[in-house]
Amino acid sequence: MPQMASPLLLLLLLLPLAAATAPCAHPAYPSQPASCAAEPALAPERRETHGGGRILDITHYYREDMPSWESSAGVGQFLWLPASMRNGSLANNSEMRMPTHTGTHVDAPGHVFQHYFDAGFDVDTLDLDVLNGPALLVDVPRDQNITAKTMESLHIPKGVQRVLFRTLNTDRNLMWKKEFDTSYVGFMKDGAQWLVDNTDIKLVGIDYLSVAAFDDLIPSHLVFLENRDVILVEGLKLENVKPGIYSLHCLPLRLRGAEGSPIRCILIK
Repeated sequence: MPQMASPLLLLLLLLPLAAATAPCAHPAYPSQPASCAAEPALAPERRETHGGGRILDITHYYREDMPSWESSAGVGQFLWLPASMRNGSLANNSEMRMPTHTGTHVDAPGHVFQHYFDAGFDVDTLDLDVLNGPALLVDVPRDQNITAKTMESLHIPKGVQRVLFRTLNTDRNLMWKKEFDTSYVGFMKDGAQWLVDNTDIKLVGIDYLSVAAFDDLIPSHLVFLENRDVILVEGLKLENVKPGIYSLHCLPLRLRGAEGSPIRCILIK
């Protein structure tokens, strides 16, 4: 008759198996199996398209070496981790500090009009109906800023309310360069005025930190934002996107009192 293994022997045999299959514990609990340290490294998938290529992310991810207005040093550090599980905290909690007009962002009327700022025309007052809907992506002639003549040459049909302007900025990869470049392409005042006077466009998107050319920075902004019916989305990521009609979806943060905000924008084919 075979001998039965003692309970103590069975316990010793099962302990390694239990440790190998136990989940990694939260550090707040006393016992964390050594097997956790031996798990294979996790690698998240970073995607620029979703849904089999149907959804295109046209928002730049934030990074320390992305350009910052009139800076040669880039954005710099913008994330901190004051509470860390590695240092004994019960959870990881980050803090973020950066200008509101960083990366892909939106301008509110209070950006260049003090009386609008004082009256509260901030990013929380922007019309989400304008920020979401059919949009036209167009390629702008590469050898010039956007003037009245340029706008006329694009032949944008009446009724189009949202237009994303892809320029030489995308070809030059300016949003991928740390140093701010004053030679970026943008709207001259007469181009902004032609758009306001001759089109139905209510959303203007562009592929660098300002829709306005550096030489006409404030005048162009004033034309666009004076009547509070045009929304400016700046710093878009438009490479590898074909010209044409898309469904645009942009959502800024609800920052009451702020004249600008980071914004997440996608195109859906």
